[in-house]
Formats: sequence, structure tokens, C-alpha cells
Amino acid sequence: MDFIKAHTDTVKKAIADKNVELDLDALLALEEEVKGAKQEIEALRAERNRISGMFKDAAPEEKAELGRRAKEAGKRAGELESGIADKQQQLKDMMLLVPNIPYEGAPVGPGEDDNIVIRTEGEKPSFDFTPRDHVELMEMNGWADLQRVTQVSGSRTYCLKGRLALLEQKLMAWALETIMGNGFDPITVPAIAREDAFVRQGQFPGHREETYELEKDDLFLAGTAEVVLTGLHSGEILEADQLPVLYAGYSPCFRREAGSAGRDVRGLLRVHQFVKVEQYVICEADEAVSAEWHAKLLAAAESLLQAMEIPYQVIETSTGDMGLGKYRMNDIESWVPSLDKYRETHSCSTLHDWQARRANLRYRNSDGKVVHAHTLNNTALASPRILVPFLENHQQADGRVKLPPAIAALMGGEYL
Repeated sequence: MDFIKAHTDTVKKAIADKNVELDLDALLALEEEVKGAKQEIEALRAERNRISGMFKDAAPEEKAELGRRAKEAGKRAGELESGIADKQQQLKDMMLLVPNIPYEGAPVGPGEDDNIVIRTEGEKPSFDFTPRDHVELMEMNGWADLQRVTQVSGSRTYCLKGRLALLEQKLMAWALETIMGNGFDPITVPAIAREDAFVRQGQFPGHREETYELEKDDLFLAGTAEVVLTGLHSGEILEADQLPVLYAGYSPCFRREAGSAGRDVRGLLRVHQFVKVEQYVICEADEAVSAEWHAKLLAAAESLLQAMEIPYQVIETSTGDMGLGKYRMNDIESWVPSLDKYRETHSCSTLHDWQARRANLRYRNSDGKVVHAHTLNNTALASPRILVPFLENHQQADGRVKLPPAIAALMGGEYL
């Protein structure tokens, strides 16, 4: 709140640039109202205590009046407390919508159409035959059962079989081991979490409709390991020598894909359940240190794509597309021949202390001062989405898929 009051114009610009529905003037007015009521409550309680302290030395004829005044002060304080309870909750709800101040290099715009390509890597394949899409490749090789599984589990579900099912598992283990080699601690986390974990991570309240809710258990299904990883150290005070905390989180993930009907309904691009290796960093609250980790996370994801020999482009994400808590966000989009376009497969985000403040992630710096940390996250590899460009880019005329050397070594053969 101190920052908001000292930098009101900056915060208003962030609200506008990130296309957030929030009236900052109304928030500040409400905060003043709540603060004033709290001050009055404290004054009334002090008055009641002062009167009570006078009671034992008062003359008998004065005690009735003192009792009346003390009771009146207590009653008024109680009425004020009851009156501001809803306003305090309203203020809390509004504060959860205050966005992070975005990176000055981020393109300003309301959505993905304003994103900018900053780098393109790899060569698109040139086919001397009519290429198939990933669904055709899976069906002709017996690598999936997409029709039968929808009868059991509904739309946007999938069932991998044979060598492709094995490839998915090996790719996840390979990504985990690769990230481990960069100093990250592998960790498996549950896909279920309490509501407050989603608030701390920043997914709630804005993306609640995209999340599966287990109402009888007061739990939700997470769409990323980041939800649980953010909560692991919530409320703790880490020592400076414990930083950075580096996790390579592996988990099943779930997303309702609410509002996405009709988009990418064919195949594996947009499904309700998937698996993911997520890189997660808690580091000291220093902009240069955060920037260094952002570059490392992005490079790690790119190294996996390069080993898989998938052409891709790196995106500087616009203010309106990066989300509420992001300071900077770079997406990686992989080439999908059947769509004749790049599609997002990775996302790398720096949040500075925005997320840490929600989650109360703190550390004691070298000066002995307790401060909020910086956090970052990045998709190392997510499946089955990554299988779409992988299969399509490496397909052969006969329908087989030729494996690049790094993946051939995993699978024990030149072809899938």
C-alpha cells in the first residue's frame, strides 16, 4: 500500500497496460475509510481502558457514569468493527487485483496480437511429400486411441500407446535430469492444493474458472507445479545462504480450458490433463539477479528444443497477455507444420516480489533485514503438447518419425 500511494500514476499505468478491471482511486478511498475506522476503534478502546482504570478510585456516585461511558465506548467500537468487516474483505479482494509493474521493454497492448518475435531458431522442414498432421501420424502408427477415450473421459482427453507412450515418459525423465544438471533439485508435487495456495501463487482470483474444483474436499486441481512450489516455503524466513532455491518440479497438471470451445479441438494441442517439468526459482530481491535467472531458465528450455531439433521462436509477451503478476514474460513457440504457424509450448516468467508478497516468501539479507524474495518460473517441457511439433517436424514420407540423435539415444533406435 505504501508503494501504491507513492507511485499512484505508475500503478494506474500498469492497470491500464495490463487491461485490468480495477479502479485504483476507489481502492485508495476504501483504504482510507478502513484505516480511519480502525483508528477510531483503537481510540474508543483506549478510552474504555482509561475509564476502566479510573473506576477503582472513583467515588461511589461517579461509578455509574463511568460504567455507562465505558459501556458506550465498547458498544461503539463493536459497531464499527462489524461495519468494516465487509469493507476489509472488499479491500483485500481489490488488492489481489493490483498488477505487477511490467518490464519497460514489454510491448504495450491488450493481448497476444501485440506480442513481438525477438528471435527465431532452427530451420523449418521442407517436405517433398504431403505432410500429415500429428493425429494422422498417431493413428497410422497405432500410437494413440483418441476416439475410444473420449467415450470414457469426454472431449480434450487423450490416450497414448506403444512407443509414443514410452517416448512421453522418457522425455519427461530426460528433461528432469537435464534441469537437474543445471543445479535444480528434482521434486515431485501433488496436483491438488488448497484455495489459498492458488491465491498465493497468483492464479486466483483471476483464473478460477479455468481450474477444476473438488468441492467436497475444499481442494482444486493445479495446472502447474508452481502452485505447490510457491506454497512450500510460504510464511518461512530463509537465510541468505539458502538462496537461490532451485526446483525442477514434476507433476500431473489439469486445466478446464474454460472459454476455449472450438479452439484447437483436434489432437493434443489443448487438453485437460497433461504432465510438465517446471523450473522454479526463489532468489534474492535484486533486479540484476532476477534478470540473470530469467536468461538461464529461458536458455535451459531452448536447449531442450534444440536437442529435439524443433524450430521455434522466442516471444516478448505484451503487457496485456503476460498476466497480472508478471514483470517480464517470454513465450517460446514451436513450429507446427500442419498449422503452418508457431504455437506456444513454453513460457518463462519473472515476477520480482509480487508473488512473494502474496505468499509471504521472505529471507534475511546480508544486512540482517527481512525482505520479500523474487520468484521466477519456466516450462522446461510439457507433454503432450510438445509431441505435436516433434512428430510433425520429424515425419517421413512413409509415416515413420525419424528421431534426432539425442532422442534416438533415449529410445534406443533411429525411428520412433
